[in-house]
Amino acid sequence: MTNNQPFFLPFRRAAGFCRFVFLAALLPGGAAIYAQASPTLAERLGYPADAKLLILHADDLAVAHSENQASFKAITAGPVNSASIMAPCPWLPEVAAFAKNNPGADLGMHLTLTSEWKYLKWGPVASCEYIASLVDSLGYFYDNCATLAAHAKPEDVELELRAQIDKAIAMGITPTHLDSHMGCLFFSTPEFFEIYLRLGRVYGIPSMVSRDMLEQLPESFRKSVSEKDIVLDHVITASPDDFKGGMAAYYERVFRSLEPGVSVLLMHLAHDENEMQGVAADHPDWGAEWRQADFDFFTGDICRQILQEQGIQLITWREVGKLLK
Repeated sequence: MTNNQPFFLPFRRAAGFCRFVFLAALLPGGAAIYAQASPTLAERLGYPADAKLLILHADDLAVAHSENQASFKAITAGPVNSASIMAPCPWLPEVAAFAKNNPGADLGMHLTLTSEWKYLKWGPVASCEYIASLVDSLGYFYDNCATLAAHAKPEDVELELRAQIDKAIAMGITPTHLDSHMGCLFFSTPEFFEIYLRLGRVYGIPSMVSRDMLEQLPESFRKSVSEKDIVLDHVITASPDDFKGGMAAYYERVFRSLEPGVSVLLMHLAHDENEMQGVAADHPDWGAEWRQADFDFFTGDICRQILQEQGIQLITWREVGKLLK
């Protein structure tokens, strides 16, 4: 893992594809809160227990015009039906305009505390004087989660995350959920994870977590989860090895191996052209070619065909979030 790659705990191989297993909650005494019991999350949403429910989710809106345009097209033409927004990034106003023109769009917050690219850099939404522990000497976010965790004060993290959510709301966006850029809020420190969950409760929207990271998250993280949180079954995303093997082949395996329950499949959509190539300069993974391959698959006919063949039902964060009302 290089300094500017996402900071994730090890993931396991399952049925031929990579799954990031994010969370399963335990009570302090060790009793499972979110074990596989009835009613399942699928049943709470009004579906059969054996239903395969999937959110097709585009990350990184606002990072670039190319990212926005590819994601907007995939959302409006389908089947991609969800996305999340990086409020500190330069193309946020374009996302706000899209949200205004598409009020039913399922847009959440990709809460951002790192700036990983070589030439495209960004800093906080809140004033640097109030969150100095989050930035380097030039006022930019650090480029990786480990450095962030070594410097950041929890109170600064919460102030900045609130500022990001509030800015999006002020621009006319109604967030449907929270998730975390590069996974920093999932795995860096128990304090960051607790803040992440608590902000979902404060704003009345789900914070993306899933039940199957029981073995990989320590108790200091798990104890932050409560019955007030909605815990999904699976969160799935591609790894660099999957990209090397071909994205279409990877996503086909994911669809054909999808287990019953509520899953989120994360992808990154953009066009392989000058702007995105410049953004991803000298970055080993998640670059313009990768994002074009994601776009090509999710706007192609084979994606729809396999979803239909496998009986996969698409749902959105809006639907999940209704359980909090």
